[in-house]
Amino acid sequence: MFNRLPETASDIMDWNWQQIEPYYQDLLARALNSDNVSSWLRDWTHMNDLVSEVYARLNLATTQDTTDLKAEARYNNFLDNIYPAVQSAEQGLKEKLLASGLEPEGFKVPLRKMRAETALFREANLPLLSEERKLASNYNKIIGAQTVTWEGEELTLQQLRRALQTPDREVRQRAWRLAAERQLADREAINILWGQFMGLRGQLASNTGLEDFRAYRWQQMLRLDYTPQDCQQFQEAIERVVVPAASRVYERRRKQLGLDAVRPWDLDQDLYPIDQPPLPGYGNVEELAAKAEAAFRNVSPVLGEYFHVMRVEGLLDLHNRKGKAPGAFCTNFPVGTATFHSHECYRSFRRRTHHPTRVGARFPQFRALPVALRPTTRSGT
Repeated sequence: MFNRLPETASDIMDWNWQQIEPYYQDLLARALNSDNVSSWLRDWTHMNDLVSEVYARLNLATTQDTTDLKAEARYNNFLDNIYPAVQSAEQGLKEKLLASGLEPEGFKVPLRKMRAETALFREANLPLLSEERKLASNYNKIIGAQTVTWEGEELTLQQLRRALQTPDREVRQRAWRLAAERQLADREAINILWGQFMGLRGQLASNTGLEDFRAYRWQQMLRLDYTPQDCQQFQEAIERVVVPAASRVYERRRKQLGLDAVRPWDLDQDLYPIDQPPLPGYGNVEELAAKAEAAFRNVSPVLGEYFHVMRVEGLLDLHNRKGKAPGAFCTNFPVGTATFHSHECYRSFRRRTHHPTRVGARFPQFRALPVALRPTTRSGT
């Protein structure tokens, strides 16, 4: 049956659950033994990778343009009609493998993660998980719409940060307050959204029998090698060691500026000497990408080629613009072992240095493990 399964996610972008379900039924119905477990895992992985890439591409479209109603509708249709069914089917396959007692070579860690995922699963949580993703999209829409008028030009808040790097403190203060006022204009909407998140996430934990959402999320993220208590100790260490060090940095800054106190608009030009203008920007995003590729090639021709593939295949979205979801993130397209990188460049030296660093962190995806060693990819997470 799997010899008829498409090779690329683009071939199943418009599939409904009725077209996907037979492949999961085939996997669930097969007898599983040491002779066929590798081929079974390979088929499962390919099916999972296809569905995961469909999710990734639909979700990505909503982040690249949060005002695109057609993209939003396609994404929500997947969340309502395919995502829950896929998660339920994936649970059945995990239970089948665990019940078999088989442990293919190199599967000690994947099976440990699979046991944690299986224990966390609750059918009642599936619509809640879909709704949680819709709430995240609503947040992106709110933030993506935030712009201000600065010197006659409509700018996103990221683009406005250029003004926070000028040596003129009055200009920095005016820009910071303008951005803060725009953010506060959405305070009520974000508070309402936060309340919805709180109620939904509390229900996720309650349905699973866990005391709070942190306990639920901890297991969902497969944090199996350290505990919340370990993180608390780390936080206390930061408070003891890092906070005093940061206070000394801020005090030096205050003295350099000759101020009674350092304010938020004094903290965004810390890469530049006090008495010098900001370093020049990089011109445009295309120039940045070309120079980043040259830098990667100087480090390693292989890394340079990875980045070149990302450039020519449209796997970079570096422009900051109105309607784009906030932040920098990466998403994988597992069928072709490709990775997509989104960033918010705005002609700053700081962003010029962050971009190659963050993209470089995605290169291991180009050297992904063979499919038979990746059975626990979680669709839509």
